[in-house]
Amino acid sequence: MAINLNLRNIDEYTNRVLGVIKEMYGLRDKGEALKWLAHKYGDEFIEPKLREEFVKSVIKTTEEHIKKYPKRRMTLKELRNI
Repeated sequence: MAINLNLRNIDEYTNRVLGVIKEMYGLRDKGEALKWLAHKYGDEFIEPKLREEFVKSVIKTTEEHIKKYPKRRMTLKELRNI
């Protein structure tokens, strides 16, 4: 899905940074540079989706642990030591 970006309203510093990224990585235009930045640093702001297999594995492991140690409780002292 392509979105038409209006890059005329950005400040001079941002314009220069996008220009440098564009040249360094041989991108078509500054819109491509912006897209590159979003993909490179986006994970710092957006949580990645968990794979379904991983979630099922955690649930299975937790259920097995609860079955194996049904009465196991951590004392407040053990919790503080962690």
